[in-house]
Amino acid sequence: MKIHINKKEVELPEGSNLTDVALLEKLPTRGVAIAVNNELVCSDDWKGHTLKEGDDLLIIKAFCGG
Repeated sequence: MKIHINKKEVELPEGSNLTDVALLEKLPTRGVAIAVNNELVCSDDWKGHTLKEGDDLLIIKAFCGG
C-alpha cells in the first residue's frame, strides 16, 4: 500500500502500523510525534494503529538548541 510520510510517498506492506513506520524511519523512542491525517496518535497507541492506503503521516522530532 502507498502512504505519505512528510509529503514523501512510501510503499508499505498491508497491515502495517505506526510502530512499523517508526522502525522503518529509525525514529528515536522519545521526542517524536506522529499525526495521521492531521490527528495526533499517542505513542502508546502506535502498535494498534493500522495504516490504510493513502494515509498522510506527519512526523515531528523534537530537538534542542536555538
